[in-house]
Amino acid sequence: QVQLVESGGGLVQAGGSLRLSCAASGRTFSRHVMGWFRQAPGKEREFVAAVSWSGGSTYYADSVKGRFTVSRDNAKNTVSLQMTGLKPEDTAVYYCAAEQDIAISTTARDYDYWGQGTQVTVSS
Repeated sequence: QVQLVESGGGLVQAGGSLRLSCAASGRTFSRHVMGWFRQAPGKEREFVAAVSWSGGSTYYADSVKGRFTVSRDNAKNTVSLQMTGLKPEDTAVYYCAAEQDIAISTTARDYDYWGQGTQVTVSS
């Protein structure tokens, strides 16, 4: 069992930066792929980024590649999403998720545990 709690959301102007954090409980955190998803009003939840067990491999949606960076600290049971160059279209609720598998998935249904979400609003 893994419990996830996100933090770090807020309101920022276009071009600004935010850092989201996700604190995980559970002894098997290091054996989960960790992902970030987002959901804007009226839209489906979409993949943003993910990081492998060791942190050595990462994967990004094309829409955030070069602007967002995902990382994890297995000693502290945390995963982070550094967001730069934010755009109004990045506005959404951002969710941290854990996948009990070794392969990175970009599909929400493959993830086993979810946080409650944190709101990110980017003003133009």
